Amino acid sequence: MGKRNQERRRAKKKQRDARQRIQAEQKQDFGTGGCPCGDPFCPMGGTFIPRSRGPRSVAELLDEAMAKVCAIPPEDTARRQAAVGQAAALFTKAGMGRAVLAAGSAVLCAVWRRGWQPADVVRIARREFKARHGRLAADLIAAEHRAYPAVKLDERWSAQLTAVSAEVWWDDDDAYLEGAAAREKCEQIALGQALVELLDLLCGLPEIPQLMPTPGETGPGSGSGTASRGSGTETPVLVKVRGLLAKAESTEFPEEAEALTAKAQQLMAQHSIDAALLDAKQGTQQVPGGLRLSVDAPYEEPKVHLLQAVAEANRCRTIWSRHLGFSTVVGFTADARAVELLYTSLLVQAQSALQAAGTRTYKDGASRTRSYRQSFLSAYAIRIAQRLNQVTEQATKAASKDKGPELLPVLASRAQAVDDQMDEWFIEVSYNFRQMNARDREGWAHGTAAANRAQLHGQAGALR
Repeated sequence: MGKRNQERRRAKKKQRDARQRIQAEQKQDFGTGGCPCGDPFCPMGGTFIPRSRGPRSVAELLDEAMAKVCAIPPEDTARRQAAVGQAAALFTKAGMGRAVLAAGSAVLCAVWRRGWQPADVVRIARREFKARHGRLAADLIAAEHRAYPAVKLDERWSAQLTAVSAEVWWDDDDAYLEGAAAREKCEQIALGQALVELLDLLCGLPEIPQLMPTPGETGPGSGSGTASRGSGTETPVLVKVRGLLAKAESTEFPEEAEALTAKAQQLMAQHSIDAALLDAKQGTQQVPGGLRLSVDAPYEEPKVHLLQAVAEANRCRTIWSRHLGFSTVVGFTADARAVELLYTSLLVQAQSALQAAGTRTYKDGASRTRSYRQSFLSAYAIRIAQRLNQVTEQATKAASKDKGPELLPVLASRAQAVDDQMDEWFIEVSYNFRQMNARDREGWAHGTAAANRAQLHGQAGALR
């Protein structure tokens, strides 16, 4: 057996052991043991909590109710809805605000160990339920983070807390539910149902790669080669790029906008090359890192192809976790930051172009808007890939003439490092490359034209 195969087998065994550990933690999130009757789906919920003698606290009542919810299979919707309703009814009891915040802190502590980050938790809460669940997730995160000194938080982690508005806005934990219900303009039972659904979701989150240290720890993602450093700060090159792209966005002349766009990508490609050569000269051993970018419906596949195109042009790799609503970008700091900047900006420009195009119909009056937009975005992604690859290739050739023969081996070494990191994090993932579905000729032509006009600046918004 080759050395590489042995390493893969060891990595797979490590991941299996980690999954088993996580599954054991998930079972212990609420309640302990199993039901004495031996039926995993009995009315007690399959998770038995011994009844203490005398009155039980609201925390114990919540723990028992959540154990029942978590033990019912997802496909048994009727029983799950009934159990959720019973748990939500408890939220009128005094002291439940403090109890649910404590329960949320315990669950989130386990969620961080599974590789999730604050932005991931809020994103999936909104994706699976409603915006209300996202705001409640931010509240639970804010309450849980009171246990960590701010100085021990990774800067990127702190930036995510700010981005999701994870702030303790309530004065007393016992009064939290009343204040949250007033904010959400709903009854406490309705608020309780949302919190029960949220806690149930968090308990079932799978393990994903850990891209940065958890609160108070050092670990994966803490090195200088990680993909997204700092609390929103950028290198001077990226600041200059944003300035160029602001000009490109404001100009009314397509030729000027395209020239500024090409210059921006050229600067980022050159910055990547300079960083690679500097690391090689200094002998520093940087490790590729990762960041996660949201990929929401509709038109997920064209968006994923667009992200892949931007990543490949900037020497990164991506993997799409479709069921979780995000893609992971793996690469070195300068490269991954460029991917995030370009991708989010290109999405906004595509959205603007689609809104300007309006709706489309067939001759018989039936709508073909979805087919048009699917074709538009598919062509957009392909043309963007061509443009970015062309600029990157030109920058690499120019640098090779200037820097000498040592450049290409350095870039090849960094590419191999990114591939190795990708294999380590996603060793059991199979790659299925599918051809994009595009059936509307007009949408394809307009998408290609929009890609030719694309500028690289702004913040991403959802395509509707």
